[in-house]
Amino acid sequence: MSTSTASSKPRSDQVPERLFTPAFIGLTVADLAYFTAVGMSLLVLPLYVTGPVGSGTAGAGIAFGAFAVSALALRPLAGRLTDTLGRRPLLITGALLCAACMAATAHVDGLVLVVVIRLLLGVAEAAFFVASFAALADLAPPSRIGEALSYNSLGLYVGIAGGPLLGEFLVSRWGFTVAWYGAAALAVFAVLAVVYIGETQVNRTVPEQRPPLIHVRALAPALGFFASVVAMGAFLAFVALHAGEVGMARAGIPLVVYGGVVVVGRIAFARIHDRFPPLILGAAALAMIASGLAVVALWTSPAGIILGTVMMALGVTFSTPAFFAAIFATARPSERGAASGTASIFLDLGLGGGPILLGMVAAAMGIPWAFGVAAAVALAGGAWTMSLWSQRRRARV
Repeated sequence: MSTSTASSKPRSDQVPERLFTPAFIGLTVADLAYFTAVGMSLLVLPLYVTGPVGSGTAGAGIAFGAFAVSALALRPLAGRLTDTLGRRPLLITGALLCAACMAATAHVDGLVLVVVIRLLLGVAEAAFFVASFAALADLAPPSRIGEALSYNSLGLYVGIAGGPLLGEFLVSRWGFTVAWYGAAALAVFAVLAVVYIGETQVNRTVPEQRPPLIHVRALAPALGFFASVVAMGAFLAFVALHAGEVGMARAGIPLVVYGGVVVVGRIAFARIHDRFPPLILGAAALAMIASGLAVVALWTSPAGIILGTVMMALGVTFSTPAFFAAIFATARPSERGAASGTASIFLDLGLGGGPILLGMVAAAMGIPWAFGVAAAVALAGGAWTMSLWSQRRRARV
């Protein structure tokens, strides 16, 4: 079945176009299954490497990081292929390769082979992630793209958050082999969901020349998105450690609060995204993120951490849907893969490089300073985003 609403134009005399089509729901289910499998590996992999494989924490770090290296390198190519071959081939290939990697990991007992498998899993991630966001832009009515991004992101967010819990349960109950095969089964289920929804790209034509690897018009709003990801990465990396330092009984409570606020907020405020210009909403989200990080940095108590976490999470609730809506607004339907690939590069750079650089700040001056620098990055991103909106508004006048 092939379904797409991307080409339809909303009319002012009609009710909002339908969002919850079978294809949209199917794509969200595919995302949930795929990213739950990936989330399972977040917990199972380090335990497996330091357990049956017989390596140490350094080996676990190498195995984990290999995944990001290949994913980052191949996202632009995945974007080009998504636009030239279609969304469905990349989604199916990515999910099938993910399933094969998860199942194969259960049968290797050396670090080198684990690293090779993780590099292949990065290939799967690049293909599936980029094609998934392009397919979402195909399926969402133009007047409800922000709402669609908000709802669909729950598949990724819940999968990454819930996957480790499922992985821990399977390992403790039946062992590593069952856990890896469970992750593989989820990836196969994602394949079935993609087969159900069919190809989402309509009116695809073969371009006269190969499309660029980088969608240049997406770079400007992607810088604002990058600032939000750097700030979010710093929070996720260091808030549990900070909570322990200030005497919280359970250091994981801020992460639970953060996840809960984002999930509830993405559902409760989904329709707000299309009522404001995405760049304005993105700038406001960055200001809220900066404010939350400042509270965590300056009010070094359990109450300060909880309040700052709620503020931070509210900002994140709006930031990703707003910036992806702004990024997709720069792309024609035939360029959505390139736009998705370009934007997701900044996701890898922010989540990977941000904690590394800010970790140096934390080591030299303390974790509150790292949060303070992250808040400054978010403020700078907000200022950049507002200037970008002002430039575009003047250009239209």
